[in-house]
Amino acid sequence: MATDGAAPRGSEPPLASLADVAAIEAAGWPADLPTDTYDLLRRAAARFGDGPALSSFLSVKHHRTTRDWSFEDLFAEVTRAANLLTRLGVGPTDVVAYILPNLPETHFVLWGAEAAGVALAINPLLDAEAVAEILRVAQARVVVTLAAFPGTDIHAKAMAAARSAGVRDVVLVDLADGVAGWRRIPAKLMGWRAGRRAAAEAEAATGPTLHRYARLAAAAPTDRLLRARPIAPGDVSSLFCTGGTTGRPKIAVRTHANEVANAWMSGRMVGEVAGPGDTWFCGLPLFHVNAVMVTGLAAFHRGIRVLVGTPQGFRAPGLLDRFWDIVAHHRITSFSGVPTLYAALLDRPVAGQDISCLRYCYCGAAPMSADQIRAFERLTGVQLLEGYGLTETTCVSAINPFGGERRPGSVGLAVPFQPILPVRLDEHGAYLGDAPPGEAGTIAISGANVFQGYLGAPQEPGLWIDRGDGRRWLNTGDLGRIDAEGYVWLTGRAKDLIIRGGHNIDPRAIEDAVLRHPAVELAAAIGRPDPHAGELPVVYVQLHPGAAIDEDGLLAHCENEVGERAARPKAVRILDKLPLTAVGKIFKPALREAEVLRFVEETLREAGIAGQASIAQDPRRGTVATLAVPAASAQAARQAFTGVTTFQVDVAAG
Repeated sequence: MATDGAAPRGSEPPLASLADVAAIEAAGWPADLPTDTYDLLRRAAARFGDGPALSSFLSVKHHRTTRDWSFEDLFAEVTRAANLLTRLGVGPTDVVAYILPNLPETHFVLWGAEAAGVALAINPLLDAEAVAEILRVAQARVVVTLAAFPGTDIHAKAMAAARSAGVRDVVLVDLADGVAGWRRIPAKLMGWRAGRRAAAEAEAATGPTLHRYARLAAAAPTDRLLRARPIAPGDVSSLFCTGGTTGRPKIAVRTHANEVANAWMSGRMVGEVAGPGDTWFCGLPLFHVNAVMVTGLAAFHRGIRVLVGTPQGFRAPGLLDRFWDIVAHHRITSFSGVPTLYAALLDRPVAGQDISCLRYCYCGAAPMSADQIRAFERLTGVQLLEGYGLTETTCVSAINPFGGERRPGSVGLAVPFQPILPVRLDEHGAYLGDAPPGEAGTIAISGANVFQGYLGAPQEPGLWIDRGDGRRWLNTGDLGRIDAEGYVWLTGRAKDLIIRGGHNIDPRAIEDAVLRHPAVELAAAIGRPDPHAGELPVVYVQLHPGAAIDEDGLLAHCENEVGERAARPKAVRILDKLPLTAVGKIFKPALREAEVLRFVEETLREAGIAGQASIAQDPRRGTVATLAVPAASAQAARQAFTGVTTFQVDVAAG
């Protein structure tokens, strides 16, 4: 008999159409769905027992040497982590921040923190000041991070942030503990030396109490929770950072019900295609919801083994070059990535590796061009399922059906029990009505996976849409339409639109056209400030390794490929590397700042004004250009930017 909402393999065909989704919804939620994430892992341990749940390798070179845990082992380690946190005084509403790379211990700490209190995921690539601000806003009680180790600055940054934020306890995970065999001895020695140096540097500083994870874990029971608190579905389980990089952090508040629901929803879309005997590769960072939910909780819920590939994930040196070998050796059946990853894999031929084990791949976080999807499928023979999700909807909101028609360029069908609607809003964000069928509007989402809001009321205005139906509808900020068969098509982000003379230009139309050129690996279209039109389209490009084409050649390509005249870019900027986020998405804010700086410098030169410019983001004013010019030129500098509306200008005369 089925337990925990997951039916036996072979009894759940994958959902193939909108009618299939509607049939699932008509049948209602599973009556025996887990109440919380700890309960989900407990039931997985009972159901899948000594089946493989979690494996990891520390380096690409030694990827065949793994550490492994069964489902029973995984649940025991999560229980151990919850208990060691409880002994540090963590209660149901206390926040435990983890600042860790991709390690098995990251999973133990994440789910253990949710059992003992509230988990807070923090990107270890952030600088110490940004981490400290997140810790302060979230009022973190405990930080779990790396012990000092050569080649990584995570320990130093986390310690500085913890001291600044007044954190009480810091628990240190030693990378050397994961090294197998004789290599552990030199690894321990290197860690000891790095720790001595770190201790010497921090000797004069007061700060939190330090604990060794391994030592606390060894003394913590694994057969029961020391504080067996009843966890309600509506209790807060986790906090995940989302949104911009300036101002007060936007921290999404999620509940156990959100996470359990989304694990079931996404798993039900693929049904019996995914289950025991499968291996899903985790290469995205475990501070991001995709790694945590898709190659994490959703996989564990269905009895799937998760392989954590190096602490750096897809960013590990040499991993992409050896990726097909890793897939073939470990018999990986699925993995999740972003468009930049798949673009990079197109340059790595399968080269005779047996990847017949690989059945499908997920792509999310940013739109992927239909041409690139088809190119990847031709290269590998593997289905690429493009999907759509947000931190605010826990993770997965829509996905192309494995069992039905996949429509390249679409993000697929909404997952069960989570309606998606394009709606019309006025300039203040008030609801005017649903968009007519087939027409684009602001994407609104409602369902059990929709988060509770951001930590702190200042982030709330405009977040929710009132349709008058008594449901909570999330304003995603995305634009899109839904076709007659229920497939969702994203047409852009409201904030990414290029507005030329009052005309909205979808940057994706430009990017898709540029990506059709065989020399182009990545493309990002943005608006360049213009005093007359407001913005003009320009496109930043990264070429495939060894490819050769210049800006004029790509402009000529755009003349032929971009159908709308107003959308044809006025300039092409070829960079060695486009800026990426830690997850691998193209980071357009950096490109916008670079373009504003270029525009400002060119404008000053054309006006014959000597001076220097800098660009910064102000939480209230947005993009601000500060001009350092001679006092005699101050008025002329101000006049030079008359009519510019996309950024603010401050003149510092001296």
